[in-house]
Amino acid sequence: MFTVGLVTTARAGPCTKEIEAVQIQVDTILEATAGSGPTLPESQSAGLHHEPTPQSIARAEAEAGEGAQGEQAVEALARARSADEAGDTHLCHAALIDAQRAIAR
Repeated sequence: MFTVGLVTTARAGPCTKEIEAVQIQVDTILEATAGSGPTLPESQSAGLHHEPTPQSIARAEAEAGEGAQGEQAVEALARARSADEAGDTHLCHAALIDAQRAIAR
């Protein structure tokens, strides 16, 4: 008797690879910014040993008076992902340009 495994493939949108590349750039900037600025008290979520997300890191940096461009980049990446899922290449690329501009500041 043999079992056939079901393989699920993720549906890649028209700019999935570009999103992944920009995500790496944004993550690098967020990590560098997080390591260079002032510290804030630990959040309740951190006390529960939850891993921070790029969004939560960007939000915390903005609250500390730095990293507003990181938060803008994360928001632009979210728009890019939504456009990618909808198959809208033009809107996806526009959002990726916004993300890159945000981290270039």
